[in-house]
Amino acid sequence: PSALLVQEVMEQEWQELRDRLPGLHREQPMEQMLEDPDELAVLEEIQQELILQEQLVIEEYERGLRFDEECLNAMLDSLDATDRVICPVCRKNNLTVKAHLVCCQCGLYISTQDMTEGKLRSLLESTLTEHSQRCLHSPEFTVTSGMEEEASLLMSCSVCDSWMILL
Repeated sequence: PSALLVQEVMEQEWQELRDRLPGLHREQPMEQMLEDPDELAVLEEIQQELILQEQLVIEEYERGLRFDEECLNAMLDSLDATDRVICPVCRKNNLTVKAHLVCCQCGLYISTQDMTEGKLRSLLESTLTEHSQRCLHSPEFTVTSGMEEEASLLMSCSVCDSWMILL
């Protein structure tokens, strides 16, 4: 197909050249006008260079498409990373959730009972949804602990002056 495109372009160029230059016989095709073997060799060389250049452009385009597809697949794979829950405190790292513990690299460390990543995600989503129904601002999450109390995950919003203990 690429050779046909190059041939078509060369035919169009030849037609335009014939139309512009007086004295060329309009009814003769390009092959009959060029009887000199050197002229034919030059045109063949030009045609081969055009075909090669077109193939290189197509290959570069296909490499770009493959790269874009790989990037998209990597992004989709990271979105499908099952039940990962991003830490609401630091908003960078994934939480580690075990039956009796929720922790993060940022220092979040909360004792829980029978917690799973799915339950934690559901709790965070429902709490954020409930808050967003009455306030347009994003709440903040902090870890609090008293003198004798265990650590707790607190959601608070300074705009609507609300707070809630999640864990």
